[in-house]
Amino acid sequence: MKSMRTPMARVRGLGSAKDGTAHWWAQRLSALALIPLTVWFVASVIAMAGADHAAMTAWVSSPVVAGLLVLLVVATFYHGYLGLQVVVEDYVHHEGAKFATIIALKALAIVLGLAGTLSVLTILFRG
Repeated sequence: MKSMRTPMARVRGLGSAKDGTAHWWAQRLSALALIPLTVWFVASVIAMAGADHAAMTAWVSSPVVAGLLVLLVVATFYHGYLGLQVVVEDYVHHEGAKFATIIALKALAIVLGLAGTLSVLTILFRG
């Protein structure tokens, strides 16, 4: 029996192009956010070289610095997760292993990102 649907209607929503564009943009935007944040962080750490614990704690206690550090932590773990997800999708061929690995990577990124964020916030609010 011949289908009444057009060829385009039969293939719409199939294949690898379902959500690849959003993932690609998320990777590029997180990379773009990481450029100034990383430059700022490296320059700040170099400027603070030799500082004691009290000076570093006072530096992180600044609301602007703490906010930038939280952005750096979140963007780093999000970008890392997106990159590792692509590697797993490309090189792990067993669907069960692929699913489990992606879930584990997402959980790890969330836990480590939350730990970093809470560390910065603890210093910000407790000093």
